[in-house]
Amino acid sequence: MPITSLDQLDPNGTYTYADYLLWQFEERVELLRGKIRQMSAPSRRHQEISGKIQYALMTALLKSPCKLYNAPFDVRLTRIRNDKEVKTVVQPDLCVICDLSKLDDRGCNGAPDLIIEILSPGNSRTEMKDKFELYQEAGVLEYWIVSPIEKTIQIWTLNEQGIFFSLQPKMEGDIVTTPIIPNLEMDVSEVFLDI
Repeated sequence: MPITSLDQLDPNGTYTYADYLLWQFEERVELLRGKIRQMSAPSRRHQEISGKIQYALMTALLKSPCKLYNAPFDVRLTRIRNDKEVKTVVQPDLCVICDLSKLDDRGCNGAPDLIIEILSPGNSRTEMKDKFELYQEAGVLEYWIVSPIEKTIQIWTLNEQGIFFSLQPKMEGDIVTTPIIPNLEMDVSEVFLDI
């Protein structure tokens, strides 16, 4: 029997990517360690910030082999190929993948080099704790948390021990750079202009 409504699923159940592929409902969901997390529609402010960051990244990536994707885009945080064993599927706001062998027709299978999440009311705990832990464990090289309210970008970088560390948040007037995209010089003021 096809699953056409989120109500048909046990909210306390544990699911896999194989289950996820069979769902035929309109709601956007992610799987975090097998648990369903329903995603809300992004706000206008969220989309404007995402668009500005996407433009800066795309411009810097023009001559790079790395690829940029925006949500909805499935990222399976594992290199396991068996869909029945994959229990974490996320849809980051933006992600950059430089190892193109991780890409397939369904999205990314493995950790992107860079993931960017934009905070919205109601998702702060997920982005700042749950996804932070998942991204660190998976080996994401950089994780940016963008706060529209504080107008900051917190950049977490994975060290040699596989632990995220961060410096001061980037604020209006600061320039964001990253070794993942050597040409990038993104002005934080422009990201939050008219927001």
